[in-house]
Amino acid sequence: MFAIAIEDDQTLTWQEQDAPRSEGPHDVRIRVAWAGMNRADVMQRAGQYPPPPGVSEILGLEISGTVTDVGPQVERLRPGDKVCALLAGGGYAEEVVVHQDQVLPLPQGFGLREAAALPEVYATAWLNLFMEGGLRHVEGRPERVLLHAGASGVGTTAIQLCRAFGYPCFVTAGDDHKIAQCRQLGADDGWNRHQGSFVEAVKHWGGADVILDPVGAGYLADNQQVLNLDGRLVLIGLMGGRHAELDMGRMLMKRQRLIGSTLRSKSPKAKGAILDSLHTHVWPRLASGELRALIDRDWPIQQAGEAMAYLESNASFGKVLLSVSGEG
Repeated sequence: MFAIAIEDDQTLTWQEQDAPRSEGPHDVRIRVAWAGMNRADVMQRAGQYPPPPGVSEILGLEISGTVTDVGPQVERLRPGDKVCALLAGGGYAEEVVVHQDQVLPLPQGFGLREAAALPEVYATAWLNLFMEGGLRHVEGRPERVLLHAGASGVGTTAIQLCRAFGYPCFVTAGDDHKIAQCRQLGADDGWNRHQGSFVEAVKHWGGADVILDPVGAGYLADNQQVLNLDGRLVLIGLMGGRHAELDMGRMLMKRQRLIGSTLRSKSPKAKGAILDSLHTHVWPRLASGELRALIDRDWPIQQAGEAMAYLESNASFGKVLLSVSGEG
């Protein structure tokens, strides 16, 4: 098969490589139509986020495509099924092999292009808002959510989930136009990070009970200041560094919780539990149009380097996709 390889100078090259092998009776082989691009791919390309042991070194954490073969103990999938899948790696390729628990049928009315924009961002947003962050109603009041990088793929998905399930959210983003777009998606308000600290704006809004933060060290002190009593800070990335000072006095007195969360290294069973929740709670809302796949642009897989440069520029709003077979 052909797949993307990372050259010594970090150039992304579409070249012939060994096809993935099926390792177990629950595996599913998929012919890839579209692959989603994520910040994790940028980090892996730079040598900062290696794949888990035993996982393909090919980039790519989500795809859509057509099932071509299934293991003897796969029950709910058959060759010819149109699906999307959450991967630990290997998506920038013509074929992938993945455990059946990490595969979902397309939402009703969705084509393969739209479906490729779903698995990673919806799984990440759902996991960290509802499973790790424990978002809930307290004494009849919905908790409040602060989303950093609100215009990202995960951010725009989290905005939609907050709106659909009745939780107010506040976003930070890199320019006023993106904040306006976030408001159109359902965010209550936003703050341009280039205008300084978000602390006073978020406090005025009412503070945050749950924060989704892909920034890390650079935002830790300010995040602690805006977290309400019993608030949870869910760390999902380190774009702003690894090391910062934690105010443990504030953490103790306000009963704050700091939660580290990564999706990629979870087991197929754990990922399957997340996808089962998506299939139950989110897929019907996608089918009805209440939620949607937000796609910014797509490139042919042979131009993956250009697509990644665009993602790194922070110009995108929503997902960047790669066309492999380009099947609709």
